[in-house]
Amino acid sequence: MANRPWVTPEEVKEYSENKDVQERNDIRLEFDIARAEAQIIKYCNNDFSSYDIIPDDVKKAVILLSEKYAVSAIKIKKGGILSESFDDYSYSSDSNYSIDIDDLGLEALLDKYKQANTGNINMSLWKL
Repeated sequence: MANRPWVTPEEVKEYSENKDVQERNDIRLEFDIARAEAQIIKYCNNDFSSYDIIPDDVKKAVILLSEKYAVSAIKIKKGGILSESFDDYSYSSDSNYSIDIDDLGLEALLDKYKQANTGNINMSLWKL
């Protein structure tokens, strides 16, 4: 059984080209990594407990998602632009946006590890 975390803060820093991520506190990166792993576990419906070693594709996805969480947190902390306007042009951004596996294109790395949801579904039908 592979223990969590699956990647280290050093691996995220080594991958990232963002200076702010490279200088981010390890404890904060550990939280980013934990969030990324939890989202991947949920997406795959797989806790990877049957693996002795986490596959490289999954590790890469964790690193990419962890970096995205770190960049998002740094941007929010620095007070990223929420809205601006100029003449007829207007732009607004929600600083609390969600980060999604689909937005990063991680499906190609993770889809082969998805497991079917074995939960029960109860349906009730009524005659109209």
